Amino acid sequence: MVEISGFAPARFSAVKDAFAASFAAGEELGARFTLVEAGEVVIDLWGGHADRARTRPFDERTLATIFSTTKAMAALLIARLVDAGKLDYGQTVASVWPEFAQAGKEAVTIEQAISHQAGLPGFPEPMDPVTWFDWDAICARLAAMAPMWPVGSASGYHPITVGYIAGEIFRRVDGRTMGQALREDIAQPFSLDLWMGLPETEADRLAELQRPSALPDFGERNEPTKAAFLVPWSAAAGRPQAEWRALPIPSTNGHATAEALARLMGALANDGWLDGDEILSPALIAEAARERIRGQDLVLPFFMSWGAGFMRNETEHPWGPGNQSFGHSGWGGSCAFADPERKLGCAYVMNKQGTALMGDLRPKRLIEAAYAGL
Repeated sequence: MVEISGFAPARFSAVKDAFAASFAAGEELGARFTLVEAGEVVIDLWGGHADRARTRPFDERTLATIFSTTKAMAALLIARLVDAGKLDYGQTVASVWPEFAQAGKEAVTIEQAISHQAGLPGFPEPMDPVTWFDWDAICARLAAMAPMWPVGSASGYHPITVGYIAGEIFRRVDGRTMGQALREDIAQPFSLDLWMGLPETEADRLAELQRPSALPDFGERNEPTKAAFLVPWSAAAGRPQAEWRALPIPSTNGHATAEALARLMGALANDGWLDGDEILSPALIAEAARERIRGQDLVLPFFMSWGAGFMRNETEHPWGPGNQSFGHSGWGGSCAFADPERKLGCAYVMNKQGTALMGDLRPKRLIEAAYAGL
């Protein structure tokens, strides 16, 4: 039996039971689940092991790799620039990144680009996978690339490229990487264990991943899906994993605790307030979460609703019943979301990866049990 640590009040006893059941069924190696209500942490559970050999406990200091859940933090950082009047969602990407206007992309807006409408989900032409380690080289390829579908006609999930696009927009306006800004403006001031690119000094706290035994179900394997996920150069390779882990890639290279993610998303569900300070105005929270496009995604096998970088819960409901909930899910099962209707922030992280692209059953069961206890 795996010992479950942390706390869950009596009204959330079903959450603890569901968490324990996942371990008992062999579905987990190590995991953590946190729920914040009106700014207060009301559930925080963790258990299992941080390594495949089961010699290190998965505890309250353990960091998990969160893959695309990182995109929720990137969306927040863009929103903060808009809130500060330094950026507008409706302006073109080329207005801050002139080279991006190549190949018919001069009219692509920032909100279109970060809501996966720009037609750049990956690179259809072969390249050396080591190129992903070179920020400027990837940005140059994206700037020169022609869209794979008419911009604005549909969404097509950009699993990695959207991080370079959002990160380069941010860097051109702010001067820092998103990883720097996250640490300096949010993580350190509010004692949130959030990282976008992980320094070696923190590597001993990182949970070791147990990879899934099969590929996810990508649905129809069209050209955008192939470019995004299935060609040999669709992800970085050719250099040590630690070198990739250290890069501040805003789409995929986040590392965090569930508690830190839940507190961050809890602030977005609570009019922007985090420990007595406003990290984003209520008007900008609503604007960032507002739907930009809805429909069958061209890359993911889902009927998606996208905000300005945030997944919206309304169509597929991976995160409970809230139609206004928004956040992001990550490869293998992690997720973090805000429910402004109920002032909830919630996060789940783990190191045994599942095959679901979204709506992994482990967090889904925990989230449903949590809502039942409200």
